[in-house]
Amino acid sequence: MLLERILLGINNKPFTGIKFIQGSVVELVDAPHSKCGTFGFVGSSPTAPIGLMNTYRRFPLTIVRGKGCWVWDHTGKRYLDAVAGIATCSLGHSDNALRRALTKQLNKIQHVSNLYHIPEQEELADWLVNHSCADKVFFCNSGAEANEAAIKLARKFAFYKRGINDPVILTAQASFHGRTLAALSATGQERYHEGFQPLVKGFKFFEYNNYHSFESLLANVEKDGPRVAAVLIEPLQGEGGVIPGSPHFFKKLKEKCSKQNILLIFDEVQTGVGRSGFWWGYEWLGIEPDALTVAKGLGGGHAIGALMIQNCADIFKPGDHASTFGGNPFACKAGLTVGMEINRRELLQNVKKRGYQLGEGLQKLVKIFPKHLKETRGVGLIQGLEILQDSPLTASKLAQTALDHQLLVVSAGPKVVRMVPPLVIKENEIKQLLQKLELSFRDCC
Repeated sequence: MLLERILLGINNKPFTGIKFIQGSVVELVDAPHSKCGTFGFVGSSPTAPIGLMNTYRRFPLTIVRGKGCWVWDHTGKRYLDAVAGIATCSLGHSDNALRRALTKQLNKIQHVSNLYHIPEQEELADWLVNHSCADKVFFCNSGAEANEAAIKLARKFAFYKRGINDPVILTAQASFHGRTLAALSATGQERYHEGFQPLVKGFKFFEYNNYHSFESLLANVEKDGPRVAAVLIEPLQGEGGVIPGSPHFFKKLKEKCSKQNILLIFDEVQTGVGRSGFWWGYEWLGIEPDALTVAKGLGGGHAIGALMIQNCADIFKPGDHASTFGGNPFACKAGLTVGMEINRRELLQNVKKRGYQLGEGLQKLVKIFPKHLKETRGVGLIQGLEILQDSPLTASKLAQTALDHQLLVVSAGPKVVRMVPPLVIKENEIKQLLQKLELSFRDCC
């Protein structure tokens, strides 16, 4: 009866999606979270489906189809998508190669569970190992799950390799590692913790890119003996405001972790699989982590995550960790297709070129609107535009105004506008993105 009620909607009328109410006022609130799947942050609609829990705040937009870097709403209006499912649709929307590969896979088999050998899983694992510093891979379904696996791995490593019974994992302030309880506990932003205490114990936070802060925290935690299992850190903080890591900081961090046999784990959920112009964020930092977590762009819009490790971190045994859907044939075929297409189309070079073009264009906007904009920062096709703290403009207001110019952008905190378009975006589309963004700022300012 519940399913029938959801399908029929209110008063037995078929549900046709959220409608935009003419003349209504939409009130925005700050900052969607970058790794939880929310698309926007607008108050709930009176025509919202009754079967959904009230866990997301959404833009007043119903997207019904997409192609490349463009999406269409239910009225037929076209939008340039610089959100890409929050950095997931690496090949854009309805990509021909991905559609063919997944249709073929569905005609073959889609899921069997990890009770049996899965050829597609083994293929993708080998591909990832051959294109990274990793030696082994564990598959799951999301970035949060990948980070949960990493946290478990770190604790077991600490117990067996360093004799630690009460381990601590060090993470950065302003970090974001996911919405599950342990990943949330590892997240260095108190606003995400509110209402969910007690959190999982065993996490301490240092200032990002500040080696003195890290070293002081490490010394304090280990003043009575070994306690630190791992450092879990993003090579670029996405939700923290699109803040790239400092190569100098990360090299010193790597040296310290190696010296004290502490696992260095990179959260590459947002930076991995080509978004930085390199396969992995660790490459432009000039070091190799002991483990890294990936998701988002790996599936090209389909649910998949992975924990990738070097042999030094190969501590899991059968029964230590598992996932029913993790590494299923369908998801792995998606991941393998994304990787092969990025290679075939030379998209890493495209990301570097378009990232440079986008960055230069954003710098020009900073000069055009000096009373409102502070700076631009980012790597490749993850770029942020910071609004001055004393400006009345917010990232959420700008994102809402951009809709009027048929552009999709997303915030990374109350004062940072984030752009993470598909890796296939073209030169002319970057030009259109910048033009639409400038018009949006003029309307706001």
